[in-house]
Amino acid sequence: MSNKAVILLSGGLDSTTLMAIAAEEGYDLYPITFSYGQRHENEISCAKKIASVFNAKEHMIFDIDLAKIGGSSLTSSEPVPKGRGAEEISASIPSTYVPARNTIFLSIALARAETIASRAIFIGVNSIDWSGYPDCRPEYIRAFQSMADLATKTGVEDKEKIKIFAPLINMTKGEIIKKGISLGVDYSLTHSCYDPVKGEGNKSAGKPCGICDSCLLRKKGFAEAGVRDPLSL
Repeated sequence: MSNKAVILLSGGLDSTTLMAIAAEEGYDLYPITFSYGQRHENEISCAKKIASVFNAKEHMIFDIDLAKIGGSSLTSSEPVPKGRGAEEISASIPSTYVPARNTIFLSIALARAETIASRAIFIGVNSIDWSGYPDCRPEYIRAFQSMADLATKTGVEDKEKIKIFAPLINMTKGEIIKKGISLGVDYSLTHSCYDPVKGEGNKSAGKPCGICDSCLLRKKGFAEAGVRDPLSL
């Protein structure tokens, strides 16, 4: 049985907790971080630090320019939604949705897993405290699992197939943070903001905006967990 796990590592709170879970379960970590044309590089630099802290066997930075496809405020200059309430955040699919992003990422992770004889892919999708992205739902993960079983040599010929794990999918942000803290996760290493402060020479440059959907969900999670967010200190 292979003990290699391919981890989708964005540098954010969820995927860092995912790294800790996979490590606790005894996997050798092979994270992939995607440079996909997003509006900032903060999460990539965080992902590099996180991969190092967890002693990843190999950290792949995969370049793919989804900005060429467009359709998202995360890959363009279109303003990201800010200052929205929890109900508004989950009421409809926001402009921060990146078309087919998780399908693209998981497909690349699937190819990577098959190439290195891994039988586990970890993805940090969540369908409780979320922005309503369709590719974060349990039914989507089940559908991708079926596709993976059908579309790979491993799925067709081997008894042990590549399994898609989404251990955070039914957890609140507070529960995710509590889990991470119990595993020793240092959340000061993470980055969650969709639109960090800009400005060359600005002392606050790179810091979270505090009011985009991702920042607000993070704030809610730390409040529920009863601990301070180290990024707010």
